Amino acid sequence: TRGTVTAFSPFDARADAEALRKAMKGLGTDEETVLKIITTRNNAQRQEIASAFKTLFGRDLVDDLKSELTGKFETLMVSLMRPTYIFDAHALKHAIKGAGTNEKVLTEILSSRSPAEVRNIKQVYLQEYEANLEDKITGETSGYFQRLLVVLLQANRDPDGSINESLVEQDAQVLFRAGELKWGTDEEKFITILGTRSVSHLRRVFDKYMTISGFQIEETIDRETSGDLEKLLLAVVKCIRSVPAYFAETLYYSMKGAGTDDDTLIRVMVSRSEIDLLDIRQELRKNFAKSLHQMIQKDTSGDYRKALLLLCGGDDE
Repeated sequence: TRGTVTAFSPFDARADAEALRKAMKGLGTDEETVLKIITTRNNAQRQEIASAFKTLFGRDLVDDLKSELTGKFETLMVSLMRPTYIFDAHALKHAIKGAGTNEKVLTEILSSRSPAEVRNIKQVYLQEYEANLEDKITGETSGYFQRLLVVLLQANRDPDGSINESLVEQDAQVLFRAGELKWGTDEEKFITILGTRSVSHLRRVFDKYMTISGFQIEETIDRETSGDLEKLLLAVVKCIRSVPAYFAETLYYSMKGAGTDDDTLIRVMVSRSEIDLLDIRQELRKNFAKSLHQMIQKDTSGDYRKALLLLCGGDDE
């Protein structure tokens, strides 16, 4: 694992549950204890703590956290307590709930998860919310953006295997003709090729495309498409090239400039902390000449900052 959060040892779920109860009981809350325990245990351990908490005190740990904490710190702690396998399904449910759809969340999750992860998300969504994720998403989106989301939701990307060079050449030519060479754009070709070919095949297609057209595929997408479809196509291409680099860029822009996009910051830090946050930190350092640690330090404050810095797990000077 390239995560910053790993199993804590020696681990004692009951002792942690007791410490959390004591931290939240009576007047005032000992936030320091809460954040130290929750950010340094991995998700499986957090679930054990929640279970011990209920056994010992007959109380729901998440409900207690919600009533004792506030603001972004509360959001972060509650997000960390969410079981890993439910995390993405929950984020998607909230992205398509109520008035207006959060296209950014749909784009981020569906472009970056592997076919196996997408299949798991669909299954969990059905179990947890008794609804079909694809139906929900098609009900809230439209056009080519919707069509590419549906392709990604099928989770039928070709598995990585041997690369057929003549097919690479053919796909690159098709994309070139569908974009740069065409008056208007044949979006469907982009959707099919980018949504279904294997990762290693597409990396070769991007190189070949550059040779044929003199452009990076990203430049063409930028010129030939717009709006939500453009953002989704770009996210897919970036994730094909490197998922950690994609998330490094996502984190960078969540904190760059005035104001912080805390929802994105929390979602990425929580969802990647046990997977590849070390790689994401490296990519951010390399591509933006900044360290994630320093950005968090500068852009956040209080217990929320302390907790994020613990999740970040160190500075890349």
